[in-house]
Amino acid sequence: MSTDRIEAERPRHDGPSTIALLLAIVAALIPLFSVIAGGAWAALAFVLSALLLGAGYLLRRLRLVAGVVTLALLALWTAIMTAVFFSDVAWLLVIPSGEAFARVPRLLEIASSDIAVGVAPLEASASLTFLIVGAVGVLTIALDHVVLTARMPLLGGIALIAVWLIPTIAVPRAVDLWAFALLALALLWLMRTETRARHRALQPAAPRGGVGGVAAVIAASAVVIAVIVAPVLPTAVAPAGGFGGGTRIDASLNLGDDLRRPAEVPVVRQWSASGGPSYLRVATLTELEGGSWRPDRARTVPVEEWEPEDSAAEGIEIVESSRTVEVLDLSSAQLPVPADAVSFEGLSGTWRIAGENGTVVSPSSAARGQRFDVVTRSPAPTIEQARAAQARGGPDDARGLPAETPDDIGALAAEVTADAGTDYDRLLALQSWFRGPEFDYSLEAPVEDGFDGPGVEAVSRFLQVRSGYCVHFASAFALMARSLDMPSRIVVGFLPGLATGDVVDDERVYQATTAQLHAWPEVFFEGIGWVGFEPTKSLGTAQRFASDDDGSNEPEPEPTASSTPQPTSSASAAPRPEDDPTAGTTPTSTASVTQALPVVGVVAAILVVLALPALASATVTRRRAAQARGGSAVAAWRLVQDAAIDLGIPVPDSESPRAFGSRLRRHHGAPAAAVERLVDAVERASYAPPGSFGDEGAAMATDAAAVRAGLYSAVAAPRRRIARLLPRSLVIRPGSTFAEETPVRR
Repeated sequence: MSTDRIEAERPRHDGPSTIALLLAIVAALIPLFSVIAGGAWAALAFVLSALLLGAGYLLRRLRLVAGVVTLALLALWTAIMTAVFFSDVAWLLVIPSGEAFARVPRLLEIASSDIAVGVAPLEASASLTFLIVGAVGVLTIALDHVVLTARMPLLGGIALIAVWLIPTIAVPRAVDLWAFALLALALLWLMRTETRARHRALQPAAPRGGVGGVAAVIAASAVVIAVIVAPVLPTAVAPAGGFGGGTRIDASLNLGDDLRRPAEVPVVRQWSASGGPSYLRVATLTELEGGSWRPDRARTVPVEEWEPEDSAAEGIEIVESSRTVEVLDLSSAQLPVPADAVSFEGLSGTWRIAGENGTVVSPSSAARGQRFDVVTRSPAPTIEQARAAQARGGPDDARGLPAETPDDIGALAAEVTADAGTDYDRLLALQSWFRGPEFDYSLEAPVEDGFDGPGVEAVSRFLQVRSGYCVHFASAFALMARSLDMPSRIVVGFLPGLATGDVVDDERVYQATTAQLHAWPEVFFEGIGWVGFEPTKSLGTAQRFASDDDGSNEPEPEPTASSTPQPTSSASAAPRPEDDPTAGTTPTSTASVTQALPVVGVVAAILVVLALPALASATVTRRRAAQARGGSAVAAWRLVQDAAIDLGIPVPDSESPRAFGSRLRRHHGAPAAAVERLVDAVERASYAPPGSFGDEGAAMATDAAAVRAGLYSAVAAPRRRIARLLPRSLVIRPGSTFAEETPVRR
């Protein structure tokens, strides 16, 4: 058949396929919101895709050659991009000039730089918007050609899945199951519409089969089950060594799932000759937008060019220390480093440091496998100097409170700090209050009570229940500090961990695992800088500077002398039994039931999955039985063949209906009279002229049911159960190779 004939036979009015492809593109772009903050780019990208696909649909209705359609879409894409981004230097607003072409490399360079040094989610600048919208347009044109012109929806689906995965891999976070379900359903619809269009075009007179419908039902059921079951399944944990992914953490303060990992994985080690182990920061969150904390998007410089200046006021001691940090298993472009780092040695790859918060990121390297030496210079004021300083200054983002912040947060902060006379004492009062008997550390209570998050609503709920983990303690402390007009932020990183017993260069080695993932607040003091506090109950060591006198008029200070809280060697992401007053108590029956719910859900899901083949087979059987009652001898005979395939009886293509029926009577327990009537009906349907049948539909359906019952009764009970639970006829057709090679003994 010639190419022109094939082109003529292809369906041109492919409206459903066009709509399905547009929905699939939209679903594939949803994870991009985790990389680029929402804005005008999203509307532009979606509208551009709709315009291009709509134009392609109209051009195909005019029966233009495939190449002409694609060239026309490229011309339309160029015109739209020019009108949106280069209209000031374009001819007639839509024809790009030489200056417009000259701007493109610069826009791409700026966008690439923003992606390389920025922290997700990035602000959608003009250059990033140009890059994203343009790329979405090119992707749409390519998919239009592949899916709607070349009729290769499977290849287009692979491309869309790749687009969906890229931002998910670039920004480690929990998979958005609903976005995945939307993409899966869109791709299923796309393949279904394309298959039906092709079937109608090539075989307009062929009867409609049910295999495609059954497959669609099974696939859609699998998607629904994945969405329901996946959240209650244990999270896979990567090994500490070898190739592949590695441990990931969520730097957006959604740390609940990271802390509730089913097993601990070693992440980072450190040792130092000039002091104890240090907290290690990975990300800093200063901006409080929409009621939730957002990672900083600070400007960075190469670590080799980093030349920090001491910002401490005169008279405040600066403590210098050095340590070695070894990253075992952290799949991240952000490096765990101590605060106030001034120099690095031994880093491999390209690394940049943000001067505003001390975080270290890389546009191309990974933290996993890095081993480096780092020198820090930290202010170490006395308690008198800290009390003399005011918690003022810092960036503007560190002071704002969302409009939806409940009034009770500020009122509670004022009540707790009412007896304190200085900013530092107010913060110590808050810290002591959180670490006191009124609060409990719990990784489970937030989930049970529905406030597993860092937003202002979750903080308000936490202050009522007074049970949570580090995210809740740090968020509540920072919000209450801001309500007292003190600049604050939150740091995400790792506690120093536990001593391993190993020694390197005569120094003890401390190791932090995924269980030591942590969040803590910092407050900015004029003349000192950012001072870390530790409000999380039972973890680390509370912040308190030492006094410059003999301490006779001060409470006994805790063992720390730097502005970053230094935990004890027993720090862990879960409270120790001796620290937790609730440890050892018997869980309530409600808690036991709640803990059992995931198991019950998984078991129920497994049972549903196991029942799906039987349900699909029952649906097909009922439909064919209805066709048989309507007078279809072919449907009645297919009921018998399906039963034979399910039971493992060969159904070869070379055997006539009469020979096959004779074998069923002699060897497989089929009733002779019913088989004979069915064979006669099939032969009449095949060879007799139209109108030779009487009203035999009900009789054929009854005979088919009798033959099926005879076949099932002739085999052992285990074989019957397997045939019903796992019906092979759903995937094996009569006369196929697999139908011929599965004989069973009587």
